[in-house]
Parts: sequence; structure tokens; C-alpha cells
Amino acid sequence: MLLAPRYGEASSADVVPALLSTLGVPGQSDRIGLGLDHSVRRICLLLIDGLGARLLAANPEAAPFLYARLAETPRSPILTAGFPSTTATSLSSLGTGLPPGEHGVVGYLLAVPGQDRLMNPLAWRLHGPGPHVDLFKEVVPEQFQPRQTLFERAAADGVAVASLGPAPLERSGLTRASLRGGTFHATVSLGDLAASAAGALCAGRGEGGGESARTFVYAYHGELDYTGHVRGPDSEAWRLELAHVDRMARQIAERLPADGALVVTADHGMVRVGEAIDVDAEPELTEGVRLLGGEPRARHLYTEPGATERVRATWRRRLGEDFEVLDRADAIARGWFGPVVAPAVLPRIGDLLAVARSSAALIRRSIEPRQSSMLGHHGSLTPEEVEVPLLTFTHCS
Repeated sequence: MLLAPRYGEASSADVVPALLSTLGVPGQSDRIGLGLDHSVRRICLLLIDGLGARLLAANPEAAPFLYARLAETPRSPILTAGFPSTTATSLSSLGTGLPPGEHGVVGYLLAVPGQDRLMNPLAWRLHGPGPHVDLFKEVVPEQFQPRQTLFERAAADGVAVASLGPAPLERSGLTRASLRGGTFHATVSLGDLAASAAGALCAGRGEGGGESARTFVYAYHGELDYTGHVRGPDSEAWRLELAHVDRMARQIAERLPADGALVVTADHGMVRVGEAIDVDAEPELTEGVRLLGGEPRARHLYTEPGATERVRATWRRRLGEDFEVLDRADAIARGWFGPVVAPAVLPRIGDLLAVARSSAALIRRSIEPRQSSMLGHHGSLTPEEVEVPLLTFTHCS
């Protein structure tokens, strides 16, 4: 079963607008119905990469603190990531408040005009062998995604905005494109992330020691996702990493100021891969395909001129019920990229899309050996991948 993202009511793009509306930032609204009390003036948004709602629900013993809040329905809504359910896309929706069709980061690997290789927006570099290209000059992040971010809007309204995460994220292309605004603070560990989040929340004070300043802190943790990719989301390693994440979240919640709130969410879930189909080992699958982008569970196929229908028929025949193979227009009509797809974004989307229905994955051992060896993947619209939690903690809760 594939779930269409719930843009405009309960998606990753709706999280930060709901939080900023609590802080009184003009033009922002709580479309989720989160209903935070307006006495809350300082908010930490903790993003746990790879923490799908179903994975959390299946591991209550590893994450008792987070699971207890997840079980308090309807207090803790289940959101949907956008499409594809991948980090670069979801974080761009989080930072801009826009669906992928508007912010334009439509996949893990995507085509960009003027380049004959695919772009990796997480690394902001071209994929695969070829001459070095300074993509920061050729595809300027602030031009690739020119819309004002929500962090910029909040800072312009006087909110103290801080972003926390590993040092390389500060100057990354994705940060510049979709998460720019405010002040970045590098963190080096789970404990440092917890301490830095608590410190940033408590830093804002009104003049003369009066009312506290409005504060928004975005904190990112990525090791759970990486563990799931390498060891599998059903592994003991993944459960132990989740236990560390659970403790970190509790440590932040325990240090909330009286007017503070902690909100925990994720960018996507993950599944353990069953059948792995090596596309490059089957010539019929590469015939007529100019570029193969996306990732193993959500592939963008950029076809040779005039080859789209033939490629679609071949891929449907070979992949059967394990994958939905559809063209760009059909995916847009289904609303997978949001209600609007900007003209500049259209050529970034594949002529065809191959989206996993089962646990299968489309790998490329010769060209993507590291990714092809991974046990866990995401990107599709199955409930395991697209459903993410939204957990709220306040000083008194």
C-alpha cells in the first residue's frame, strides 16, 4: 500500500509553520492542530533521522520515553513525509514549509539543467565518475531553492533561531538551500546535542531579566538512520541506538524552561530490504534509460528521447507488483509532489518513477556499491517509510 503525503494538514512541511504560529510569527498557521499553548515562547524541534512512527511503535522497550508519548493518541499525531521519503527532500520541506514540487529537492539523486550527471543534494556534488565540478558555483544553493526559509522568516520577526548538528552541516549546500537562517552551533555527540539544545533554549532573556525572548532551536541527529542503513532497522544495533536517542530526548525534556517545549519528529522511516534487483546487471532495464536517479526504493528514470513508453512497459513487465512504475504526469496528478509543481522543478523529476510496493529495492552494484550493500532503505510511500511521529513535551508534561 502506498500512502499519498498529506500536504497542508499533516506532513513534514506543516511542522515548523505550526511551531512558529505558536511563537506569533506572522503568516504562519497550525494546520496540524498541534495546539501548543501560546505561553510557550521557546521551542526545540528535535529531528531524528530515520525514526519512522511504525519503527518506534514496534520498539517500546528500547524507547520508553518517546513511546509513552506516541501512545497518547490523538495527542501525538502521525504525520507523513513528502515524496520521496528521503532526507534531503524531507528536511527541505521542514525548513521551507513547502512540498517538494515547490522547493525543488525532489530526490536523493536528481537531474539538473546543464549537467550530464545527477546531483546529490545532500553532498551538493555530482554523482558518479567524471571531471570535478564545483557545484556550489554551477548550482548555487540559494538560487536552486530561492524561497525564503521559515528560519529566515522567524529570525526576521525577532525570534532567536539556532540550528544544532554536526559541523559539516553548517556550510552544506542543503543547509544553504533549505535550512538557512539563524545561528549554527556544531555538536559532537548525543550528550553535546542535548546540552546544546538545553543551553540554546535557555539563552534568550528579555532585557533587564524580564520576559524571555522567543526562541526556536532546530536540533538534528543522524546516527539512527545510518545504523539502520548499515545494520538494518530490525537489528540490535538499531535498537541500542534508539535507546540512546530516547535518553537524549528525555534529557532535553528534563531541562526545559518553564515556557519551553520539545517537539520530536523524523524525516522518514525505513524498511529492511528483501529482494535486491541489480538494474545494471539486466540490460533490458537499462535500454533507453539516459540517467537513473533517486534511490533504491524510489527511482527517477530519465529516458532517451522517444523511449519513455517502451521503458515503462519493460520495467512494468520485469518488476511486476513489487513496484509502481508511472510517468511524471501521473505522479504529479496523484499529488505526490504537492498541489503545485513549479516549472523549474519539472525537469528535475524523472520521466518515469519506479516506487517500491514491497520490500524490494533497485540497486546498482557496479556504480553504487556502498549504497547497494546497505540492508535498510527508504524513499517509497509505504506506511513504514512515510509515516513519522510528532511528539510534544512541555515543562509540566
